[in-house]
This record gives sequence, structure tokens and C-alpha cells, in this order.
Amino acid sequence: MARVYNWQLGREMSYWYPEQRSKRQFAAVFDTNKCIACQTCTLACKTTWTSGKGQEYMLWNNVETKPYGFYPLAWDVNMLEKLGAQNWDGQRYAGRTVFEAAQAGERVLGWRPEDIDYAHPNVGEDDCVNGVEKGAHFSGVHNSWFFYLARMCNHCTYPACLSSCPRAAIYKRPEDGIVVIDQARCRGYQECVKACPYKKTFYNAMTGTSEKCIACFPKIELGMQPQCFVNCIGKIRFAGWISKPENARPDNPIDFLVHVKKVALPLFPQFGLEPNVYYIPPVNVPRDFLLQMFGPNVDAALETYRNAPKDKDLSGLLTLFGSTELIVAKWKRADEQVMGYDESGREIVRVPMREPTHVRQPFDAARNVARTNIS
Repeated sequence: MARVYNWQLGREMSYWYPEQRSKRQFAAVFDTNKCIACQTCTLACKTTWTSGKGQEYMLWNNVETKPYGFYPLAWDVNMLEKLGAQNWDGQRYAGRTVFEAAQAGERVLGWRPEDIDYAHPNVGEDDCVNGVEKGAHFSGVHNSWFFYLARMCNHCTYPACLSSCPRAAIYKRPEDGIVVIDQARCRGYQECVKACPYKKTFYNAMTGTSEKCIACFPKIELGMQPQCFVNCIGKIRFAGWISKPENARPDNPIDFLVHVKKVALPLFPQFGLEPNVYYIPPVNVPRDFLLQMFGPNVDAALETYRNAPKDKDLSGLLTLFGSTELIVAKWKRADEQVMGYDESGREIVRVPMREPTHVRQPFDAARNVARTNIS
């Protein structure tokens, strides 16, 4: 096995191929605090990519209610149990990754879900920890909690699906780092399904091949965000490009959120895949749960997010979420306005940080009528 550097773990790790990063890497940030689980993203993806025969159970994008929601069933619980205790030494991960913990004869520590595990995509939906008794109210830390976790393929820097494929049918596109499957080479061995710890590769029994999220790369090539992003009602998603930490640029929106402000974190970084979808953690969830899910930087990320109203740059960038269907490659703030630019430097969106408010008089003298809505 080769030795590669995983900046999310703060150390080198074992991987089956030498480090070879793409020319640029597709990445995304999801703000979990704004997700309402309307599943519009799920339907947008479903109607665009997986409406054919053999794809009925495929949800390349889905939204789960944590802690009791999973698709497929118990995907994260099973993976965490297999991996065992995961220890962090400050910012350095001291435990084993799924590559380092693989059993003899296996390339990746994994498991293959049963068919029944895909039968209940809405399991645990809106189920909260603890009950809410009659007359109960929230004050301070919520004793009863849940949150929504939107999920898609993480288009990892070190994909487990890629390293496990005996046919070399899975590869990262060199131009954008999007992980895709060569259908002509795939023979349906399902090693990728077994290996992916996030369970975002799927087997199509009708075609005998595996399929997965392709980050809507035909749209990416046109400078547009994926379908699930532009259809998001809650405006929780932001797509773009991410740099290595040492090359981070503050005018790059994803770099600013991940590397500069460090408010967006990877999902289960201890798996060792260096995933490229990042999450702003939910503020109403117990720390221990978030620590296991997002790693040791979760406290700082929550503090930064809570202080966003005092940070004009951060709060300004957050207003760009969902403001355009185009990919924002660069951004800047000027007073109370935030601008987004494409790769060429052309302005593609301008958003005010505060919406103007107009208060109308209760009585309209010109029409001689009383207004019922004066806001």
C-alpha cells in the first residue's frame, strides 16, 4: 500500500494508490441548520437520474433524520461498530481508517447491505431523542432533539469504492475530481457497494452494474450547480471547488468556509476517505454525538457559526447559498452587499445582506380601504 497525506486526519495513512489529486476538486458545503427535510433535493435527483428500471430503490441523494434515520438501514452504526474505537490526539487522528483496519485479503473494511436494508428510506423520520410531554417547553440546551442530514456521494479524495474495484471501473475525473463508474468495465461484483462506508454506491440488478451520484457533471461542465443544489428550498447547499489547506484562498467560497473559518466539517473524517462534502454542524445537538460525526473541530465550528451575526464576511457569504444556479468561483463583500463571480471574474450574482423593509400605513387614503397586512 502507498502512503498518502490526509489533511482531515492530520497525518499520513495507508491507501492502495499513490496520492494523485485532480487538477481541481469539486466540493460542497451543506448548512444542516437550515434543512427542513422537504426532500425536494431527493426528488430532483430521482427524477433526473434514477427513474429507470432497476433504479427504484436508488437514492443518490437523500435526507435522513438523525439520530434514528438511515439509508440504507444502519449504514453509519454498522460502520462505526466495525471500525471500533476512534481516538483523536488533538487534531491528529490516532485510530485506524477503513483501509488500515481491513481484514487480511480485503482492501477495505466494509459490509454489504441486504436488500431489506433499502426497503425503508423514511425510517426514523422526525423521530426525536426523548419525548416531549404536554406542557414542555425549550429553554437552554434541548433535551429532545433531532436534525436533518442531507447526503450525496462525497466524491472523496481517496475513494473506498475506487480502491476496492477489481475491474478498475471506478475513477476520479482529472478535471474536477468527480468519482464516476465506467459502465463498460463494471461487471457488478458489488465490491464498491461493500467498500463505501457512506453506502452511496448502488447495484442495478437489471443491468448488472453499479451506479452512483455523478455530481451532475454535465451541468458542472457548463458552470452550473447540480440539480439537488438548485432545487433546494431551504438554500442549504453551496457547490464549488476546494483547495488543499496550504493553498486556500479567502476569495474562494468553499476555501473560506472550510479552511479559513473552519465552520464546515467533513462527515466521519475518521473513515479516512477525505470526503469533499462538508457540513455546518447543527447547533441543537449534544456535543458527543457531533464529535463522533464531524471530528474534533466541531466545538470551534459551532462557536464560529453562532457568532456569524457579528462576522459580516461569514454572514455575508452565507447569504449567497441558493442565490444562483451558477457555480460561484470567487466572492467578495462590499459594505452590505455580497457579490459572486464565475471563473472568468464576471459578476453572476449580487445579494443584499439585509432585505429592505417597507411599512405601510394601516389605512390607504387613496383607495379608502383599511389594509389587513401592513408589513
